[in-house]
Amino acid sequence: MGKGKVRIELNWGGVRSLLKSGEMQAICEEHARAATSRLGPGYEVTSRTGKNRCNSEVAAVTREAKKENLENNSILKALG
Repeated sequence: MGKGKVRIELNWGGVRSLLKSGEMQAICEEHARAATSRLGPGYEVTSRTGKNRCNSEVAAVTREAKKENLENNSILKALG
């Protein structure tokens, strides 16, 4: 390796553990709940831990919220 270069080797097991951790799940849920607070009624947050990482989802659950999201792309705007 040349002068001034650094080689970084990731511990993939550790990265996977971090991405599936309770702390990371809390961060994901925090972002999703912040988005729902900007959206108003009719939206909900669901969370799960998958094979590689945790996930949180914001979904329109009422007819009105689904219509609003379809017309205005509300969920994407609230997350942005």
